[in-house]
Amino acid sequence: MLKFITKIAVVASLFVFSSVAKAADPIRIPVLNWSSQIVMANVMAQVFEEMGHTAELVPAESASRYEAVRIGDLHVAHETWESTMALPFYAAMDKGGLIDAGSHNLITFEEMGVPNWVIDEGLCPGLPNWEALKSPECAANFATADSDGKGRWLEGPYEWHTDVMPNRLKGLGLDDQWMVKFAGSADALWAELAAAKKEGRGTVIFNWTPNFTDAEGFVFIEFPPFYQGCRIEDGGSVETTGCGSPIGWLKKAAHIKFPITHTSAYKFYTKMEFTSGNIGEMANYVDNGGMTHAEAATAYIANNRDQIDLFMK
Repeated sequence: MLKFITKIAVVASLFVFSSVAKAADPIRIPVLNWSSQIVMANVMAQVFEEMGHTAELVPAESASRYEAVRIGDLHVAHETWESTMALPFYAAMDKGGLIDAGSHNLITFEEMGVPNWVIDEGLCPGLPNWEALKSPECAANFATADSDGKGRWLEGPYEWHTDVMPNRLKGLGLDDQWMVKFAGSADALWAELAAAKKEGRGTVIFNWTPNFTDAEGFVFIEFPPFYQGCRIEDGGSVETTGCGSPIGWLKKAAHIKFPITHTSAYKFYTKMEFTSGNIGEMANYVDNGGMTHAEAATAYIANNRDQIDLFMK
């Protein structure tokens, strides 16, 4: 009987030791390729370390990070945009290992569009209605050295949406006058905005809200309404894939064991609900203010201490 009790005590102590060891593991947070996501990752890392945890920022890719969270290589995926990331998010959840940790307090939108000055200067009369893009004169105002005489759409990195925008051009019958080029990062999109304004030419780029461009003035092009299944990627056809983008949520994902191994950090994470203004502020520190992502996170925490403290309670 004594041996049996001793064995139970040993097993129990090993279990406790294992749990403590796991809790001591760094919280692995993905960093991607747009400013608000990276700044938020740094905000979380700094707060987790303030709470007594260790944190590790891990370079990752937009879609594959959900599988990484599911198998435990990452603990969280803190900016999950419905329009472009819902499919891999739900696919990983269906496999098991990834949980929905709640949503941020905002509505998102991701779409092709133009800065206000493109409309103000009349470079494509009729915008933001997408049918204005049918005009050869309009397309000519958006041609660049790498667009073979066609108007250019500058998309985000290919991994964000793959062939959604090239297929949209085909679906709308615009591919004879327009072509899609893919930017290497979000920074390349903002560099294009600055270059186009300096050169006095039009530019159509992929953008989203909330973002720092909300304050500067940006207009999303109004495409045919989105409905579930309209895109080729979601089972639609060439005839239906010209649809626009949906309005959506911004969710948080977590590994299924994160609430157990890092209980206080997970509690903060579920309470962490940023607004559109918060997201824009994070991006603005970097994209307009010239701060590093770590500096921006420190500034955000200092300027929003009451909010952070509320999330920590």
